[in-house]
Amino acid sequence: MDKHLHIFITVAEKQSFSKAAEEHYMTQPAVSQYIRTLEESMGMRLLERSNKYVRLNKAGEIVYHYGKEILGLYTTMQNLADDLMNHANGPLTIGASYTFGEYVLPKIIADLQKSYPDIEPAVTIGNTAHIADLVAAHQLDIGIVEGHFNRKEMIIEEFAEDEMVIVASSDNKLLLQEEIEWNDLARETWVVREKGSGTREAAENFFHKFGLTPSKVIHFSSTQSIKESVAAGLGITLLSKWAIQKEVKYGDLKMIPIKGLPFTREFFIITKSPFQTKALEAFNKMLHDFKMP
Repeated sequence: MDKHLHIFITVAEKQSFSKAAEEHYMTQPAVSQYIRTLEESMGMRLLERSNKYVRLNKAGEIVYHYGKEILGLYTTMQNLADDLMNHANGPLTIGASYTFGEYVLPKIIADLQKSYPDIEPAVTIGNTAHIADLVAAHQLDIGIVEGHFNRKEMIIEEFAEDEMVIVASSDNKLLLQEEIEWNDLARETWVVREKGSGTREAAENFFHKFGLTPSKVIHFSSTQSIKESVAAGLGITLLSKWAIQKEVKYGDLKMIPIKGLPFTREFFIITKSPFQTKALEAFNKMLHDFKMP
């Protein structure tokens, strides 16, 4: 029945029988038969069909949601069983929040490929909440995220400490002052990440710790867009030192000196299953052996 679920999920995501047929190298009537068999086994229709669209109904949404998790578990089971007789190889799905995923993880993946060329990593980068959801649904083998969250169903391991600093454009007027006060920072426009982001959580914790209430806050959905906006003079922000190394080196951004910085936060490794493939074990060891920049 896993084949039926796989085809159903493809139809739901492509919203097309013909595109699903192309994806699975089969005929459209064969795809229709797989869907019909699945619906008969469930005793209900899962898709609404017309000449213009194919979409999930309420029952289909349930089957789609849990079908994704079932297929994730099935793949994990196969990989773990196959792994007993083999060296570290095969697919490895890795998730990371933006700061770690964009500024640290690429170096680790490069080292992983040098040491274990038969491992096939697939990386997903998103905010902390999204990566945690994917790990919980068995769609990722491992996640590296920032920020605290309470997910009892997952294995959470404290991994590394990150230092965060306030940065501004190189011509920000604050940099001309001999001494910067917290009230000066409060009068600035703050550029921050969206809700669900670990960097956003860190900024809120920072504001709370130092009793800072910004007069204006603007939200962006990526660290790169925040850096570009701050460099253009839109405002100031709190970012990881890992994320601003190049911009500080070339003078596009400058750190604002103030007592109490750097502000620290933790990165965490999250997994769902207590069992690990050799590929995941190899990657996990490489994470712990990696010297943070």
